[in-house]
Amino acid sequence: MAASPRRATVEDVHELALGMPHVTVERGGGGNPVYQVGRKSFVFFRTPRPDAFDPETGERYPDVIVFWVPSESDKQALVQDPDSPFFTTPHFDGHPSVLVRAARLDDLTLQELTEVVEDAWLSRASPRRREAWLAR
Repeated sequence: MAASPRRATVEDVHELALGMPHVTVERGGGGNPVYQVGRKSFVFFRTPRPDAFDPETGERYPDVIVFWVPSESDKQALVQDPDSPFFTTPHFDGHPSVLVRAARLDDLTLQELTEVVEDAWLSRASPRRREAWLAR
């Protein structure tokens, strides 16, 4: 019997983002990490904002992570599945990114999270860096 795939964690987000080439970490206003490639964010941890909240309590989500995506169609593929942990808010309309709560990361396998982080990096890296990474 095959073992279940390992579930993703917040620590995995940090390790995967830092494992991509040419990554720097900036800090947001709340000290939250913002992972960048070529001074362009590709993954960041948000501070609680009024657009992402629990519909039952009205409490702002304290654990939202933003991942850039390559295109609007990629975004829609991630957010339209009702079982997906990914979501968006009107604040992100037209923005090539998806959101996920850290509390729901374990809905993803480590492999799924790896693909999301790699796609986020690829969507923001320069063509030269993208080509070099893809060639490896």
